Amino acid sequence: MRGDEATISAAFAGTLGAFSLDVAFDAPMRGVTALFGPSGCGKTTILRCMAGLQRLSGRLTVGGDTWQDDAARKFRKPHERSVGYVFQEASLFPHLSVRRNLLYGARRSERTDKAGALEFADIVGLLGIGHLLDRAPVALSGGERQRVAVGRALLSQPRLLLMDEPLAALDRIAKDEILPYFEALHEKLSIPIVYVSHDLAEVERLADMLVLLDGGRVLAAGPLSDLEADPALPLLRMSEAAVTLEGRITAIDEAYALTSLSVPGGTLILPGRRGGAGSYRRLRIRASDVSFARTRPLDSTILNCLPARILSVSRQNGDDAQVNVVAGLGEDGAGARIVGRITRKSQEALALVPGVTIFAQIKSVALIASGA
Repeated sequence: MRGDEATISAAFAGTLGAFSLDVAFDAPMRGVTALFGPSGCGKTTILRCMAGLQRLSGRLTVGGDTWQDDAARKFRKPHERSVGYVFQEASLFPHLSVRRNLLYGARRSERTDKAGALEFADIVGLLGIGHLLDRAPVALSGGERQRVAVGRALLSQPRLLLMDEPLAALDRIAKDEILPYFEALHEKLSIPIVYVSHDLAEVERLADMLVLLDGGRVLAAGPLSDLEADPALPLLRMSEAAVTLEGRITAIDEAYALTSLSVPGGTLILPGRRGGAGSYRRLRIRASDVSFARTRPLDSTILNCLPARILSVSRQNGDDAQVNVVAGLGEDGAGARIVGRITRKSQEALALVPGVTIFAQIKSVALIASGA
């Protein structure tokens, strides 16, 4: 596959009232790319431009297929773009049953007749909505309506699925119910998803790539774990700063009910039996749960103590007491990056500066999602 066939390349610029947008980024044709930033930063405008619902100057190619190119005077209308769009509100047809809402989306698949098309039964099973097929939308919960909306979008056989804060209208309980289904989409489907959110917890559970936005501009774009550990970006300076890693289960200690997961540069141990050997799990390590030592600690209750090398030390915004330490796992520091937030006094007392080899003690590792 050529590079352009494996990539979504987007660039849009223009003014909408008092708001100015000027963005450019690339995303892979697989997995979840999150557009993340504060309200009013341009996330939804970008999504609408990708769908052709909003026209600003620029260029958009999806898997080598050009949907917009102002230089070539090319612009595909919304109905000519192979896009599934999921809005904040499910917007189901109230006079149709769940089954008929889904079949409405499937009409496009009948026209395209593509090999490898998503099957009705598979999508119903993946989203857990088989028992809802004969119900009217008014009889569904908010989370159920959104699952049906996602199914309808997928059954249109899109090349690209756009999701505009699909959980924003749900309460926390409903979000927790629907997120596992979104994780299943990420795991099972090869359709690329561009996901808009201002909730970092959603992004950490779902996203592979992140486009960080502010004021209509791209601050950075790249793998989620890289941007979380970048001292030049605001994610590291948030009160709940963390890094998200993907680990592979290598062993289960049945006697003590512990799971070993391999990540680049080391192995982490989690309480509980977390799955079969060889399967992948997504992990979240909070900066507040990481401490450092110059020598390997003895007789400690902390099971995760890994050699690492300090890559950077930066002050916490407006805080003279704390610093953020980014370290790469492994003695050479070439493994996964983790972040620790420690006192400036400790940092100076131990002379923790870039290049120093240390031991990272990780008090708690949170399992947040299954991986691909």
